[in-house]
Amino acid sequence: MERKEASAMPLAQSNQAIQPQRILSVDALRGFDMIWILGAEGIFAALFLITGWPWLQSLSLQMQHSSWHGITAYDAIFPLFIFLAGVSLGIAAKPINHYSSEKRKTLINNSIKRLLLLCLLGVVYNHGWGAGIPMQLEDIRFASVLGRIGIAWFVAAMLCWYVSEKGQWLIAVGILIGYWLLLASIDISGYGAGDYSANGALNVWFDDVFLPGVSYQNLAIDPEGVLSNLGSIVNALAGVFVGRLMMRFKLEPFTLIIRLLIFAFISLAIGFSWNIILPINKTLWTSSFVLVTVGYSCLLLVIFYYLFDVLKLTRFAKFWAVIGCNSILIYLASSIISWQYISESLFGGVIALFSENWRVLVGIIFMLFTQWLLLYWLYRRKIFIKV
Repeated sequence: MERKEASAMPLAQSNQAIQPQRILSVDALRGFDMIWILGAEGIFAALFLITGWPWLQSLSLQMQHSSWHGITAYDAIFPLFIFLAGVSLGIAAKPINHYSSEKRKTLINNSIKRLLLLCLLGVVYNHGWGAGIPMQLEDIRFASVLGRIGIAWFVAAMLCWYVSEKGQWLIAVGILIGYWLLLASIDISGYGAGDYSANGALNVWFDDVFLPGVSYQNLAIDPEGVLSNLGSIVNALAGVFVGRLMMRFKLEPFTLIIRLLIFAFISLAIGFSWNIILPINKTLWTSSFVLVTVGYSCLLLVIFYYLFDVLKLTRFAKFWAVIGCNSILIYLASSIISWQYISESLFGGVIALFSENWRVLVGIIFMLFTQWLLLYWLYRRKIFIKV
């Protein structure tokens, strides 16, 4: 079958000018990450409704964001996506002097376009234009998940191209320590200086002064606000370091697994230890949160790498890869399209056959299946919408 690709721009999760070597475990893990955003997070609550088993209620609570400090499984979904974007970059990117002058221009131009496009699509996803066209700029929510992905990827790409590998490590460590000292020591207009609360953290001042438009739910701090972008850049850089390891030891899978496990456990140990003085907090995206999420992301990658790239359980992997290969598309569609309405229109008669408690679970399964069918149709035809 002839390969076809649909593309809004000549860009991708890994830029077209930097075609990565596909690693099945990375695509599969990206798909596994995305499915929880697409509706699977409700499965445990639905199972608890059916069974009443307390441990399922505990799992359903893990599918919600933490109220403030601390971390849940759902908090780790977004950092994992940024980490995987970094992994793809680490697999593919070379220092800029390895490319011709013409290709360098293409790389930079496409990267800037990608950054701007992700920021724009983030506004679309958030329905951030307020009351509609004509738009009032003060009613737009400019901060977004896609915008943060774009910023983290762009900065990581620039560092990959223009800074040595040692320099990238030093910058990552410098950001983690510098961001901590900034939050802990600097006082501006009564904000900061060790205040990590929702109304007193230094991030409040930065969002108030530098973030145009409105914040998420008009909160004092936007979850994708200005200052917390610093931490997410390190998630992407950590992915870059892991991607390089995967290429360096691609012929030595068990050596790679051991090194990834060491990296993961060191990140977790430092992150949870740091939590004593710097709370793990997703909204602030604190340095301790970065290290903990990097550790968990790396552990998940080890599991997927062992199952799908070492044991070669490719059939099972393709279920997840179908989602991962068009992850940005389905994420954006989850805001624009009512998948529940479509699935009930297609499978409502089947759902109605089940008892009331079971309908919630079956409804979630069919909603996910409806989205997967579309992605599978695109996957079989090798149509990958690239952003």
